[in-house]
Amino acid sequence: MSTLSEAFRDFPLHLHHIIPLDFNSARVVPESHIWPKSDDFSSHDCDQQQPTNSLPLIDLNDPQAKQLIGDACETWGAFQVVNHGIPLNLLNDAESETRRLFSLPTTQKLKALRAPGGATGYGIARITPFFSKYMWHEGFTVIGSPFEHAKQLWPHDDAQFCDVIENYQKEMRILAERLTKLIFKSLEISEKSSTWVASNSTNALQLNSYPSCPDPNRALGLAPHTDTSLLTILRQSSISGLQIFKEGVGWVSVLPISNALVVNVGDLLHILSNARFPNVLHRVLVNQKRQRLSMAYFYCPPMEFELVPVTASGQAPRYRPVTKKEFISIKAKHLDKALSLIKL
Repeated sequence: MSTLSEAFRDFPLHLHHIIPLDFNSARVVPESHIWPKSDDFSSHDCDQQQPTNSLPLIDLNDPQAKQLIGDACETWGAFQVVNHGIPLNLLNDAESETRRLFSLPTTQKLKALRAPGGATGYGIARITPFFSKYMWHEGFTVIGSPFEHAKQLWPHDDAQFCDVIENYQKEMRILAERLTKLIFKSLEISEKSSTWVASNSTNALQLNSYPSCPDPNRALGLAPHTDTSLLTILRQSSISGLQIFKEGVGWVSVLPISNALVVNVGDLLHILSNARFPNVLHRVLVNQKRQRLSMAYFYCPPMEFELVPVTASGQAPRYRPVTKKEFISIKAKHLDKALSLIKL
């Protein structure tokens, strides 16, 4: 059975698309990181942003949770969830370990640099080659155990990081399975055709740091993109910065809510839902005074799983059947044009 790591090995990157800027020594935004102005891009002060609409906030203990989640996926492609079962102390511990990681000296972090054909370790966003400018971002990707890279970061003190991150992934997988089952019920996908949910999913955890930026109006933390996942579950720190794009409205800030997690629809769920659920476009703005952290958990079916759009009575499929592995290959080459290449 092929794995996510094997899929990434087919698309190696150049080192200049992996190594982050040394943000600790950056007193100005270098030309390589200055994004052109546009009418809708201005980061302002992220703490002062107000959304023009509010992302749905759903209580998983609500008896109507299935209906509410289905509606949110259809109208927004995203929602925030509370009473999700993830202990608050674990969320705080994972954020503390993420902060500890990115607080290391640059020379130390580079010891865990992601390999050109690798999927895990320290580096910048894999979407970087598709853009002419670099993002104000550094990341650390974990698939399975983080031990190998953690040992490079903390030769004599890796146990705490590994224990917290492994526990975090375990709890996130339980939540992702719960959410997926509710969403599949709203799409009327039978349990028989989704047995992989409880036994054979593929997952990745992305730890993100958006350092304070000397000129946030000229930089961008993460360029607009959609996720190559079924679902993404995001824990964001108390610093604002995440925005999603809603048709007819524009960019909407997703303000952090204590103990809430952001859930968004990825490309794979968009295909499965026959485009009923939008794969939400999102980006990240940066802050002049404070670092922003986030932890994104990507939940996916197995690599060999065939995505066949679920159609309502009399409805034609919008996309041809495609395996997850094939779609990853298409998106790795074409990014935002990937869906158009499987469209019927």
